[in-house]
Amino acid sequence: MCGIVGFVGARPALGIVLDGLRRLEYRGYDSAGVAIVDGGELLVRKRAGKLANLEKALAGSPDGGAAMAAGMSGIGHTRWATHGGPTDRNAHPHRSADGRVAVIHNGIIENFARLRAELEAAGIEFTSDTDTEVAAHLLAAELAVLRTQESGDQGEVLAEAMRRVCRRLEGAFTLLAIDADAPGVVVGARRNSPLVVGRGQGENYLASDVSAFIEHTREAIELGQDQVVKITADEIVVTTFDGQPAQGKDYHVDWDAAAAEKGGYDWFMLKEIAEQPQAVADTLRGRLSETGEIILDEVRLTDQDLRDVDKIFIVACGTAYHSGLVAKYAIEHWTRIPCEVELASEFRYRDPVLDRSTLVVVISQSGETMDTLMALRHAREQKARVLAICNTNGSTIPRESDAVLYTHGGPEIAVASTKAFLTQLAACYLVGLHLAQVRGIKFADEVGAIVAQLQTMPAAIAQVLSTMEPVRELARSLVDVNTILFIGRHVGYPVALEGALKLKELAYIHAEGFAAGELKHGPIAVIDEGTPVVCVVPSPKGRSLLHDKVVSNIQEVRARGARTIVIAEEGDEAVRPYADHLVEVPAAPTLLAPLLTTVPLQVFACEVASARGLDVDQPRNLAKSVTVE
Repeated sequence: MCGIVGFVGARPALGIVLDGLRRLEYRGYDSAGVAIVDGGELLVRKRAGKLANLEKALAGSPDGGAAMAAGMSGIGHTRWATHGGPTDRNAHPHRSADGRVAVIHNGIIENFARLRAELEAAGIEFTSDTDTEVAAHLLAAELAVLRTQESGDQGEVLAEAMRRVCRRLEGAFTLLAIDADAPGVVVGARRNSPLVVGRGQGENYLASDVSAFIEHTREAIELGQDQVVKITADEIVVTTFDGQPAQGKDYHVDWDAAAAEKGGYDWFMLKEIAEQPQAVADTLRGRLSETGEIILDEVRLTDQDLRDVDKIFIVACGTAYHSGLVAKYAIEHWTRIPCEVELASEFRYRDPVLDRSTLVVVISQSGETMDTLMALRHAREQKARVLAICNTNGSTIPRESDAVLYTHGGPEIAVASTKAFLTQLAACYLVGLHLAQVRGIKFADEVGAIVAQLQTMPAAIAQVLSTMEPVRELARSLVDVNTILFIGRHVGYPVALEGALKLKELAYIHAEGFAAGELKHGPIAVIDEGTPVVCVVPSPKGRSLLHDKVVSNIQEVRARGARTIVIAEEGDEAVRPYADHLVEVPAAPTLLAPLLTTVPLQVFACEVASARGLDVDQPRNLAKSVTVE
């Protein structure tokens, strides 16, 4: 998630904005920039890379940054690239063509392509690859119209222009804008993306979260959906997109600065688990065209290339590998193409059979995972086509692939992946649907129906998260257990593997995931009296035969003394008699159920580790991105 800061007051803005951006560095970013209004002039500096690059550019400017240092209002941004790579030209802020307006943005403007075409037809020349620049040009156009109609409060004119622009935008966005003709004013807007106001004494702040201004004020206002805010040194005015007076929610921040970075959570991992509904929604947002076609981010393959595919390999490591195992079920079901899932570290060493009719799907959160990158290069050497699923725009794996779907999950700070897994699942489903559509297996209305089901998942994930206290209590009761087993069938098997991996990563407990049908072929021998066994149960509606078999597996382990922890669909009464602990999740189509059944296992692992006094965010011996083979 990009970091956003705005300030208006009676002291120079630049230092305050830069300090705010430093406190947002934990969010992860690949470029930074600031815009300051001073004496009716708009001054902008921005650079790819870390804040140090921006500060060097400020120090090296002809006036040594003195002009910028004098301005009393400004905005700043740290960017996590989505539209357009992490370059100087794509860094925020973005200016209007006349150089008088600057805009920063967090989120995704879904209809930017249509708006950009409209602006280019009107003679506007774009200087970046971003969706954000559309907002800057639209804002300038609205200001030009409004200023021919009235000459009053220029701050209010800027606010009205922002309201008009927001009514034209689709998607999720937080926008901040400043205008050279409205010094001492910053205007912000939000839809499905965070924005908070900091209320100071003779100064006010805007930011993507309170950590940006917590050293200056602890009085905050949380804006509601579809609201615009105008701040000056002495005033905060909130309206709806339609111009009606509105109020945000006042609150006092009682966290310290470190906790503020984590949103009040004890661990970044807990914060990232809580962000999953939004992360999945962002991954799905804007993926269906007006004609019902699935939209990837970058495609250097023709439809015929994809029609020629007769075999698919999914290649990944760790948690991403587990998302690929789920994807296999969906892709084969929807496309009828044989699909294999391979560990990236093993892929090229077994000499796989690849040719131009092979599609290799590589999955990597960072886009720099060395095992996966080397597997990709081997596939390209064998003339296979490569499609990447990645969270990091401009990283190596997407650059070297033939097609890319970005997960738009935002940065993940905790080493153990949580929202990366769920967003990778959502992306894999989209890839499967895209292939099915291109190959004529599914029509647009069929794809649209499945996408509609996918779009209900963020709310269902939020529902699961709201019911996790019993899971936390259970985790605390098992803090001294040394072995926990996980079983599942069909898409529940990869979920079991992922649940076991999380527990191993975080709590250093012996944990194993098994296909439930394999129990009697060996693993059941390790069941002792009281051994906790987590059972992932499929829906009795979607896979009734499979459901009955898993219930039988639960009875098998229970007969050997296991303590059963059952994750099942709401209303599944058949499992209740055999569950020592029942965790219910909302009903979902079988193939999409992992988006829900994984969440309790993430919370469970995090709570066990925390109860054992371990560092949840940085487990021993592990790194976030593995960049060596």
